[in-house]
Order: sequence, then C-alpha cells, then structure tokens
Amino acid sequence: MPDAYIIVDMQISDMEQYKQYMEAAPATVKAAGGEYVIRGGRFEALEGDWQPTRMAMLKFPSYEAAKAWYDSETYRAARAKRAGATSFFNMILVEGVAAPV
Repeated sequence: MPDAYIIVDMQISDMEQYKQYMEAAPATVKAAGGEYVIRGGRFEALEGDWQPTRMAMLKFPSYEAAKAWYDSETYRAARAKRAGATSFFNMILVEGVAAPV
C-alpha cells in the first residue's frame, strides 16, 4: 500500500491565532501515524505560474489513514482553532507511488 501525502498552500492573516493551530495540529498528525515532511521553510517556484505563500506537506502510511486523520474529531478541533486565521488554506490529499517490488 503506497504512502499518502497531504499538501497545503496557505496564507496566514492572523499569526497569533494561527499559532493555536500550529500547537494543536502536530499531535493529531502523530496520533494518526503521520509526520510533517514540510512545514513552512524556504521555497521557490521553478516552473509555471504558481506562487505559493506558505507550504506544508504531511506523510501518512496510506490514503485511508490520511482521510481518517482529516475526518477525526481531534483534527476537527485543531481546525476550529485555525478558523479565521488564514486568507486561504488549500489542502489536497494525494496517493503516493507504490514502491517497486
């Protein structure tokens, strides 16, 4: 079963409020078997017109595990702390490539 990735592009408009989300979300990710691969940090667009603002990427052991995390009561509570703290928050779930046998 291939890993799955959550990819997020966001623009934070209220950092003080967003810090509450940043404090709450990691424990929910870990509890679901996930890990942060990217959380902020330096980046640059190499091709195309996409100009992300702040990126995050999480890795989960499966697509189903990532969906279960997103739908979990604990992550819903963390998301509530983020409400109103971003101008936009785009999140996608992508299944990774199965490892060759």
